[in-house]
Amino acid sequence: MPEHRTGTHEEWRAAREELAQLEAEQARRNQEIHRKRLELPWVAVEKDYQFDTEDGKKSLADLFEGRSQLLAYNIMFGPAYSRGACPGCTSLGDELGGTLVHLNHRDVTLICFSRAPIDRLLAYKQRMGWQFPYASTYGTDFPFDFGLAMTEEQTQQVPEVKAMIDDPPEGLQEWSEQIGAELRDGLREGPGWIAFARENGTVYHTYTVMAPDPFVAPYHSFLLERTPKDSPSEARIWRKDEYPD
Repeated sequence: MPEHRTGTHEEWRAAREELAQLEAEQARRNQEIHRKRLELPWVAVEKDYQFDTEDGKKSLADLFEGRSQLLAYNIMFGPAYSRGACPGCTSLGDELGGTLVHLNHRDVTLICFSRAPIDRLLAYKQRMGWQFPYASTYGTDFPFDFGLAMTEEQTQQVPEVKAMIDDPPEGLQEWSEQIGAELRDGLREGPGWIAFARENGTVYHTYTVMAPDPFVAPYHSFLLERTPKDSPSEARIWRKDEYPD
């Protein structure tokens, strides 16, 4: 017999209908959140940021590639990371390639940012087989201006971050080893999505969302939520070329 509670089809159907009501309620709530998100005011970006890319220096406007919307994921890969990007961010990056054609045909350019130098980003991109554009924010104010990274001083001013640095849980210490950086450097990077719009030659910042929001998670985590057995939250995340088997 399985360890999970079993029952009749009638019992399953009744429980499923009860759950369906909660899911429908959540769907309505998500529609309201989406409407509120679209109503956020746009803020003009006045600073001239220059990014290192595979094709040389580019401005923020250049990254749009002629489209009017830019959606970017900030991968945790700081200058101090000696073993590659955060495994969790990496697994999210693995899932982005197939979305490019669909987003591009809806007037959206998808890219990723990281703070490590461009040569290290491109080497990692090749290793992972990624197809999306990858831009380096190394040496710019961009990640700090938009809350995608913290200065050394800021890490000491955020109680939650300081606590993790001073007394790291076991799993976080393993993560530190995976990226090859001390926690005080590793936790300076922030995983998150940031969106921009371009109209009449002006670039606007429109939206940012950071972890632990569910949107800042690999899609396979949502798939695991629909499987019969709960995936342990403490399960270690591996890069796809590092699984023990």
